[in-house]
Amino acid sequence: MSKVLVIESSARQQGSISRQLTDEFIVQWQAAHPTDQVTVRDLAVEQVPHLDINLLGGWMTPAEQQTDAEKAALARSNTLTDELLAADVLVLAAPMYNFAIPSTLKSWLDHVLRAGVTFKYTDTGPQGLLTGKRAYVLTARGGIYAGSSMDHQEPYLRQALGFIGIHEVRFIHAEGLNLGGEFLEKGLNQAKAQLAQVA
Repeated sequence: MSKVLVIESSARQQGSISRQLTDEFIVQWQAAHPTDQVTVRDLAVEQVPHLDINLLGGWMTPAEQQTDAEKAALARSNTLTDELLAADVLVLAAPMYNFAIPSTLKSWLDHVLRAGVTFKYTDTGPQGLLTGKRAYVLTARGGIYAGSSMDHQEPYLRQALGFIGIHEVRFIHAEGLNLGGEFLEKGLNQAKAQLAQVA
């Protein structure tokens, strides 16, 4: 049995294409892997605060010297990190907001990219500690950006995931969603076809 962690980051609950993609992913994955455990964390419902002085303090201050706020921030980071550590498969749903990922997803990453936990520093540079995991990134984009200089999602997420040792990453882009007509239909159909291959 594998554990699958799905991270939703769309601000919208209704009419969200990235949520449609994750729903379809989960249905197809569970049909193909009925014994797998799927956990969904919705960052729009359970918002993760931006990295702040309390979180930094929680990471760096000895336990006996931590303030209550630092202890709470550390506990939140531990919860998120433990979920990621336990997962065999990571699914990130990432609508494109202003050419990049939602700030909620960035906040989640800031909580789980942790020195000594998900990566470590060595004499030859940083080394990711989450080897053996796979990741799928499901994006929803109003325009067509894959492979262009305006795509700040895929390069960033590849780097962030690779930094913690997740190098097997597949991106599924639903693009042209705001261009209307055949662009919308084509973008969705292509993404759904790729999802079927994944499962």
